[in-house]
Amino acid sequence: MSLQSTDQIADLLTRIRNAVLVGKNEILVPTSKLKERIIEVLAKNGYVAGYEVTDEKPRGILKVKINEPGEKAKINEITKVSKPGRRVYAAVDELPTVKSGRGMLIVSTSKGLMTGREAKKNRLGGEILVKVW
Repeated sequence: MSLQSTDQIADLLTRIRNAVLVGKNEILVPTSKLKERIIEVLAKNGYVAGYEVTDEKPRGILKVKINEPGEKAKINEITKVSKPGRRVYAAVDELPTVKSGRGMLIVSTSKGLMTGREAKKNRLGGEILVKVW
């Protein structure tokens, strides 16, 4: 397992996408606060079954449970919207809906990471990080 990636969010999303495609139930990724928070938002909204953080050297491991054994994954598509070469910011009135409300955005706001719906409810804009449905 590689310990370094140029874009840690893209690496996390690619590992999730690949695991869903081959039918794996869980993945292991090097942890960071940002990755933990993204997975926490996904778990709270039912896109992943759960997660666990273990402390190891030189870096902790984030164990993401994508779905229960025998179940189908709830993630159909997960993509990164804002990239290092092209950041995507949106005001609260400009936050898009994903798949007519069936999907979700993860937005980085001044109050932390939250879904697009929560950002609209709290009247906050920010950087659109992830789109999932």
